[in-house]
Amino acid sequence: MTQTESPTAERRAILAVLPGLVLVMLLAMLDNTIVGTAMPTIVGDLGGMQHFAWVATSYILASTITTPLYGKLGDLYGRKRLFITAILIFLAGSALSGLAQDMTQLIAFRAVQGLGAGGLMVGVLAIIGDLVAPRDRGKYQGYFAAVMALAMVGGPLVGGFFTDNISWRWCFYVNVPLGAIALFMIAAKLHTPKNIVSHKVDYLGIALLSGVSTALVLLTTWAGTEYAWGSPQIIGLGVAAGIGLGLFLWVETRASEPVLPLNLFANRNFSLSAAIGFFQGFGMFGAIMFLPLFQQLVQHSSATNSGLLLLPLMLGMMSASMAAGQVITKTGRYRWFPLAGGVVMTIGMLALATIDVDTSKLMTSVYMVVLGIGMGLIMQIVGMIAQNSVGPKDMGVASSTSMFFRSIGGAFGVSIFGAIFTNTLRTGLSGLPADVADKLASSGARMNPADLARMTVEAKAMFGQAVADATATVFGWGVLFTVLSTLLAVFIQHVPLRGGAPGASDGAEKELVEA
Repeated sequence: MTQTESPTAERRAILAVLPGLVLVMLLAMLDNTIVGTAMPTIVGDLGGMQHFAWVATSYILASTITTPLYGKLGDLYGRKRLFITAILIFLAGSALSGLAQDMTQLIAFRAVQGLGAGGLMVGVLAIIGDLVAPRDRGKYQGYFAAVMALAMVGGPLVGGFFTDNISWRWCFYVNVPLGAIALFMIAAKLHTPKNIVSHKVDYLGIALLSGVSTALVLLTTWAGTEYAWGSPQIIGLGVAAGIGLGLFLWVETRASEPVLPLNLFANRNFSLSAAIGFFQGFGMFGAIMFLPLFQQLVQHSSATNSGLLLLPLMLGMMSASMAAGQVITKTGRYRWFPLAGGVVMTIGMLALATIDVDTSKLMTSVYMVVLGIGMGLIMQIVGMIAQNSVGPKDMGVASSTSMFFRSIGGAFGVSIFGAIFTNTLRTGLSGLPADVADKLASSGARMNPADLARMTVEAKAMFGQAVADATATVFGWGVLFTVLSTLLAVFIQHVPLRGGAPGASDGAEKELVEA
């Protein structure tokens, strides 16, 4: 937007491109949830059971590595071209994944898909940061909260429908027509500001950041599953990540155009928002992983409708996020939202830490709504705080850094909570014969109601109690991270949200380009 445009013209331009951005965000989030329900059928068709975990790992690894790179390169070379490139790579990976003839091809093509996916979400957030002043972003926050809820709930349902009625390959093919529509909208309607800066790419920083990200993702994915926490492989990954991080920080202090400018962390609000996002990732991904498991194995809900089990959580999150956005737009005040969100998340975690075999589905849903409200008061707000802490030339870095820390927090959360769950489950099954207990404990997170039905009455009762205790223990530990998030939120300072054209107050030299 040029600074001379009227608010009505600016709003009209934003609304013209908004459907394309919403559609891209839907694709990015849907692909995290739609494939899970199809995996048993995929393994049955393609074989390679021993490598099936890499179907998810290759995607997560590629997207995590590229997220901060898209943010920085978008700041350097302009958002639109890079965003379109990311969409094209994602669509190519989707089409190839649907055509895969064996597990090796599927893993490789999922990695290609992930290389594009890393630029989708960060591209949407950075473009909104370019086009909409922080004070006005609350008007559009509800759209993205709704997309998140739709993807979380609808992904497993859509994946199950395609697998049962058409083919699992359509879990990937569906991205192509939807992505083509989004691509057309963005190419035709998106006009983003571009900062005039000297371009000197920090290749060494990019390589080191990629290496650290790889080590962290593999560590959190493999620890406690593929390898024991104390194994040489996991310890080696931890050492590699630590050394790589030290080298990366040293290189970034000397780079003329660092891929992640460390001076941004001197900004109090930016650092706090990144840390809060990290700890929130623990709680959010832990809840999403273990709540359906509890409801399927303890409360005997249908696995086919597992996506619907998260509906109370998502409704709470969506309603709180929309309400917070409207209040911020009207008042310009935001400081208390992360604090209130941390408190409400803690209450929700404490409530879920009390669940047992006698907890009703209604009470579980109530607890989930409380947790979702807490998430909704934090999730979009910390990203907005990060973007408000930087000038337009660093908008992409701010968006990608916020996402990166949340993703790494989620990866650690799933890994650590998974280890806690398995160990507690094994303890709860100690009354069974050792070989039976070990088998049930190691497969607990992959057990389904059909497997449960084949168990003896004694084993079924003990397993249900053990799952309930393990789930409650996970949420009990989750309280630690929501409390840390709350304590950090106390120190957020209120910096007035920019209310004019984004970046107008920064004095940065800009030109409007139509890439």
